[in-house]
Amino acid sequence: MSSKTIETFTSGQLKQGIPSIMPGDTVKVFQKIKEKDKERLQPFEGVVLARKHGKGISSTITVRRISSGVGVEKIFPVHSPLIEKIEVVKRSKVRRAKLYYLRTAKGRKSRLKRKEFEGLTWEAKKAEESSEKLSEEEK
Repeated sequence: MSSKTIETFTSGQLKQGIPSIMPGDTVKVFQKIKEKDKERLQPFEGVVLARKHGKGISSTITVRRISSGVGVEKIFPVHSPLIEKIEVVKRSKVRRAKLYYLRTAKGRKSRLKRKEFEGLTWEAKKAEESSEKLSEEEK
């Protein structure tokens, strides 16, 4: 397959209006979990350690949080259909692109400096509705 056919296929899969997520942000990612015949949203809140693979279909974010004294990390594909909503809770001032040093940092060294910020939220349904309105206006 040529790269153009791959681009046309993946362009339909990309989500619109995702907020700029940077390392140091505290985000809340709502993931769809399917159990038997029920479906629910499971939030995962933590600090973004890294953002990888640009803005394409394969872009991911690594989110870390401390749960019961144990560090838990999850890698979320940003454009996955299982990701329902991403909220940026707060922003921190960092001087690195990858914050892997937070894995071993204890106490005061693991604290990030806060940055002035008003929360951002992205929801799959809102993004779909706004893209539908744009396509209707073009007609």
